[in-house]
Amino acid sequence: MESLIQIRNVPEQTRRRLKARAADAGQSLNSYLLELLSREVARATVAEVLKRANERAERAQASAVDAVRVGREERDGSAR
Repeated sequence: MESLIQIRNVPEQTRRRLKARAADAGQSLNSYLLELLSREVARATVAEVLKRANERAERAQASAVDAVRVGREERDGSAR
């Protein structure tokens, strides 16, 4: 289902620049803005990334400190 979004009080200079960018991309202003919004929501926010990292950390069997320690032990052992 598609919805309508309306943005009020857009400064005229901003509207002109967006319209020019849309024209440069060979798109209508509507298509350009829709693509811009779609790209924005496709990227994870910092909060979303941190939340996923925290969830993974809670499920982890070993701590990052343990993983670094084991990696160093393996590196130091194989260097001899």
